[in-house]
Amino acid sequence: MMLGYLLGRAGIDVVVLEKHADFFRDFRGDTVHPSTLQVMDELGLIEGFLKLPHQRLQKMEGVFGGEKVRLADLSRLDAKYPFIAFMPQWDFLDFLRESGKRFASLNVMMSTEAIDLIRDGERITGVTARTPDGVIDIEADLTIACDGRHSLVRQRAGLAVEEIGAPMDVLWFRAGKRGDENENLFARVDPGKMMVTFDRGDYWQCAFVIPKGQYDAVKARGLSALLDDVARMAPILKRGLADLKSWDDVKLLTVAVNRLKRWTRPGLLCIGDAAHAMSPIGGVGVNLAVQDAVATANLLAAKLEQGCPSEDELDAVRRRREFPVRMTQRMQVVVQNNIISAALKPGNQPLKVPLVMRLVTAVPWLQGITARFVGLGVRPEHVRSGS
Repeated sequence: MMLGYLLGRAGIDVVVLEKHADFFRDFRGDTVHPSTLQVMDELGLIEGFLKLPHQRLQKMEGVFGGEKVRLADLSRLDAKYPFIAFMPQWDFLDFLRESGKRFASLNVMMSTEAIDLIRDGERITGVTARTPDGVIDIEADLTIACDGRHSLVRQRAGLAVEEIGAPMDVLWFRAGKRGDENENLFARVDPGKMMVTFDRGDYWQCAFVIPKGQYDAVKARGLSALLDDVARMAPILKRGLADLKSWDDVKLLTVAVNRLKRWTRPGLLCIGDAAHAMSPIGGVGVNLAVQDAVATANLLAAKLEQGCPSEDELDAVRRRREFPVRMTQRMQVVVQNNIISAALKPGNQPLKVPLVMRLVTAVPWLQGITARFVGLGVRPEHVRSGS
């Protein structure tokens, strides 16, 4: 949606396909970081955007083995919007779609799913799509895969994925929240257990971290055992956990960290999760995808006025974005291997706060460095494509 908005704004005829009839689903990526807020400001959309319901987070604090830690302080950022906005992703997507309606060159087709690629020899020339009225062909000078970590377009193009791996999966659920329930802690780590909670105003969004591939074992213990673990880690959630009636209220999110070595074919470009799936550490996935969209529009909008850019010109997007992706994934893997894997080891041995976490907690200016990495990322992009 962001790339469609940017290209439509630049006067490029663009079609965005969305396989569902609406955006109303329980996305995992609801964190809008300062880098994305800056992009919205550069587009002149920030005032309306921040009128949408959202919550704000500046200090990322948690409890590690019973000891309070502070991992980042976004108020220390030299940024126009020094906070993370928690906003339902469907609101973000609807806002972009509504804002983009003023561009005659932008066409968003809902209930339309790409199911295959159209080829002319080695060149990709569009997609075959399933619509409520049947299967259609949509021809395009350039096809851009933004269809996520399980990208069908990427698969049909035969682009190989380099798996980096993750030691955990996530159980995603909501717990009810009363008006008198307030707590700043967002991460909790106990021996063998880890959980992240987000205050969403009228409910708690919860991410309970489990070792990779252990969902069946967790499920075999029963829902009540899981909820007991959650209540012990976060007593403030105890009343709200009554809202979870069955395993249908709990979603398994399989964590993957991977990237493509090659993001292009002639006539095709992959960006976002289709090019690089990120760990949920730091909640950076949505924001990196937005950065990809901005870089793509900056590099290709003018060239698209003349038709499809060459594959070398398309590859400029990878050359621009690969370093930030690799650096972010490298830091995520360090956290996975040195903190999360250790925390999830079975047993009741007391957890010691890692030295680096102690240092960040004790030294406020270090909290600004971690905040910059999380909130702004490596080499953030700025809107340069036409208005």
